[in-house]
Amino acid sequence: MRTVKVEQLSLEAFKPFGTFSNLINPTDEKLGAAPVEFFRDQLQLDVRGDIPLSYSCCRVEKRELIIDILEYHSSCAEVNIPLDNDILLQVGPATASEDDIPLDKMRVFYIPRGTVFTIKPGVWHWGPFTPNDRPANILVNLPERTYANDCVVKNLKEEDYIKIEM
Repeated sequence: MRTVKVEQLSLEAFKPFGTFSNLINPTDEKLGAAPVEFFRDQLQLDVRGDIPLSYSCCRVEKRELIIDILEYHSSCAEVNIPLDNDILLQVGPATASEDDIPLDKMRVFYIPRGTVFTIKPGVWHWGPFTPNDRPANILVNLPERTYANDCVVKNLKEEDYIKIEM
């Protein structure tokens, strides 16, 4: 009978077969700082298009339950999976203008860890919140570099902030 020894995973050893990235404890390049860090384009998947799909990690730590920033992507949906903690996701319907933020139509959903969900193009959202004291690592699947070429981000005026009630 043949035998094979288990090897430690390394980029060099695995390179002939594919690639990988640690989504729970990422060390890759990131945008932002705690309490919301976005570890961008950690892994790509070519699905025969001109832009590969990219896997990234958004890590959110406990912060005040106040919606003070929102974003949307015009030309693509976004897939997310909270990996190790439940999250609170703020969403608002797509609008015709980036200056028309639907503050009165914002909703917040409690999403259990392990739940895969999509966010449609144009839907207002941003880094989720944690409902407890533990950080949450969220797998984010978008076309590569969406954060740089299809992302409208709006910081809300203080009088427009929205408090989230549990």
